Amino acid sequence: MSNALPGSSPTDRAAPSKTELTAADVLRYGGALLMVAALLGGAYLLQAMPGRGSAAALSLLIGAALGVAFERGRFCFFCIFRDFIEYRNAGPLSAILMALAVSGIGYAIVFGAFLPNPAGGRLAPDAHIGPVSPALVAAGLMFGLGMALSGACISGHLYRLGEGSGYAPPALIGALIGFGLGFRTWNWLYAMVIADAPVVWLPHWVGYGGSLLLHLTVLGILALMLLRFVPPLPPRPARQLDITYLREALFRDRWNPLVTGAMVGIISVVAYLRVEPLGVTAQLGSATRTVMNWAGWLPDRLNGLDSFAGCATQVVQTITDNGWLIGGLVLGAFSAALLAGRFQPALPRAWGSVTALLGGVLMGWGAMTALGCTVGTLLSGIAAFALSGWVFGAAVFVGVWLGITLRLHRWV
Repeated sequence: MSNALPGSSPTDRAAPSKTELTAADVLRYGGALLMVAALLGGAYLLQAMPGRGSAAALSLLIGAALGVAFERGRFCFFCIFRDFIEYRNAGPLSAILMALAVSGIGYAIVFGAFLPNPAGGRLAPDAHIGPVSPALVAAGLMFGLGMALSGACISGHLYRLGEGSGYAPPALIGALIGFGLGFRTWNWLYAMVIADAPVVWLPHWVGYGGSLLLHLTVLGILALMLLRFVPPLPPRPARQLDITYLREALFRDRWNPLVTGAMVGIISVVAYLRVEPLGVTAQLGSATRTVMNWAGWLPDRLNGLDSFAGCATQVVQTITDNGWLIGGLVLGAFSAALLAGRFQPALPRAWGSVTALLGGVLMGWGAMTALGCTVGTLLSGIAAFALSGWVFGAAVFVGVWLGITLRLHRWV
């Protein structure tokens, strides 16, 4: 019997990889480098702007990092839920669980600096902690159905916009329309079910330590329950660690879900610490609210809306920090797609555009009513130990399950 370690013999090692670059590779890498340079240059110029320049610059770079992580890890909530519901593959779900675990640890550390005593009745500043009401459940269900109809969540459409997706533009236009409908129904929902709804923040009751322990315990139990649905990893031949291997691992192959989730979690903590909690709908909603306000289509008062944290929408006359984050997300995903050879512009089919638009409308209404989407209310909310995040996440999952059961995802 040989005592050699697996992969240590010459026959075990794969042949050295080719290191030559094709003309297409040079064009892709050159384009990506130019985009990275443009992002850095844009951040430098933003930083020099008076007022909130540094926050805008950091938002642009955080968005770019998020776009790269989303694109390379295929971090789309709809795709992840669909893989589990339709194919019984829970592997991609580990990215969400890891993101929540890492961001929960980071949030607990940061919260202590901002609000040392969580039992005093105040909420963590700006954290996405919302009221738990039937409106939140309805918003999650509609958002999930919209994801199935359009083929992605709002953040998924944003990073796919960087890949050249033809269905992202109609879906995002639909989201703007949905936000408008949400503003029109807000006052009625607020009076009926939101005004007196409880705002449940776990650290009020068990402190940061107890909240983090419960948070990690729930995530750990979910991970253990899902283990049997994780398919075995395919065998991979031994590879020499060289430039080609690193290039393929970073820029071409899909990142491991655990690595992707950890990166998303770290980005989430940095975003909260330096600017605001992650969210991708505040600028979209604010743009809609501004246009409707200018056109006189809004009621005189949106009761209670501006008193809630989350992806709050405001009447604005400029690009907000959230707008720079969204721009960075799209450009970061574009750079990553160029490097991976996944930038493939395509014209959408007419019927698919209609379903993407309708799905966007449902997602826009859901995001406005829930004060955020799968990134703001679900990811940032759960990381902040808010019950509203778990309720919204469960409702979104049920909505996606209904959509897939009704085969709505086959329409796009």
